[in-house]
Formats: sequence, C-alpha cells, structure tokens
Amino acid sequence: MTEEARPWLVTGLGNPGKEYARHRHNVGFMVADLLAERIGARFGRHRRAVAEVAEGRLGLGGPRLVLAKPLTYMNLSGGPVAALAQFYKVAPAQVIAVHDELDIPYGQLRAKCGGGEGGHNGLRSMSRSLGTKDYVRVRFGIGRPPGRQDPADYVLSDFSAVERKELEFLVDRAADVVEAVVTRGLEWAQNTYHSG
Repeated sequence: MTEEARPWLVTGLGNPGKEYARHRHNVGFMVADLLAERIGARFGRHRRAVAEVAEGRLGLGGPRLVLAKPLTYMNLSGGPVAALAQFYKVAPAQVIAVHDELDIPYGQLRAKCGGGEGGHNGLRSMSRSLGTKDYVRVRFGIGRPPGRQDPADYVLSDFSAVERKELEFLVDRAADVVEAVVTRGLEWAQNTYHSG
C-alpha cells in the first residue's frame, strides 16, 4: 500500500458509557463523533479491536480516515489503537489522538507531534502500546481545576454552564484542526489554529 493510500487513524480518547458522555475527559469522543458526521460514516464495533470505528473519505477522492473510539477505559486506550494501526497498516506518524489537555486554557487548541504525555493516562497507554511517542496529538484545552479540586475529579465532571456555551464551536474547531493536519500538514494546522 502506498503512503498516499494509507488511511489516517484518528482516535478520540474518552471513556465508554452514557455516564461519561459529557465529561471533559470525553472531548475526544465528541470530536470523533462530529468527524464521522462530516464524512457521512457511522460507528460500529470493529472485529479485531475493542473499539468503535467509522471509515470514510474527507471530500470526494480525499484522504481516507479511520475514526476510532476505544471501548476500553481511558487508561487502556493504547491496546485498541495499536491493534487498529496494525490492522490498517498505519504508521505512528499517521495516527492522531484527540484529547483533553489540563495544561492549556479552556478554549484553546494545540496540535503537535511527539513530546510528553503530561500525566494523561490515555496518551501514556498509547505511547506504550505504539512503542513510540511520535504520533500527532490534537490537544483540546480544558484548563486547570478551580481551587483545590482534584484533577482526576475535574476531568471526570461535565463542562460548566459557561463552558458549554462555547463547547459546540470548539468541538467544531477541533475537528477542523484534525482535517487540516490530514489535508494540509501539521505545520499549516499549527500556524492557522494556534491562538493565545
């Protein structure tokens, strides 16, 4: 399979189950759902990985996307991602993880390749399972918890009423960042979407 023919594997990180659906930690799932809508694809269980997968193309004859939502909990996301990367013959450089990021203020998005995991268990699991940190991350800023709230409790809680006013717009913008990385490259996406 030529490099151009290989799909991009876009993994939204989150926790399965209705009780987690609107949590800050599940913003990766929200972006994956929107991307699936954009390419007219539906999620279904994958036969080789513990994940829901949707496949399609970005535009007519555009790049192939494999969208994934691991059905393990966040800490074990790497196993399904590595299984899908192997199944679709996707190199780590064409894997994109979309995830919440405590170290970025709410409302800001960042794209990067490689680097540390910043204590994010989903990324840590992915790096371990893929055997490298050199995959793309689209980081959705959720900011630090207020006061002395435990970060673990913070990420497993819903967005505030104020945050929810902007959430739909930001999820839409994060999906734009993913599309930009795939179609225009990481550097172009960084130059266009990094703000603040």
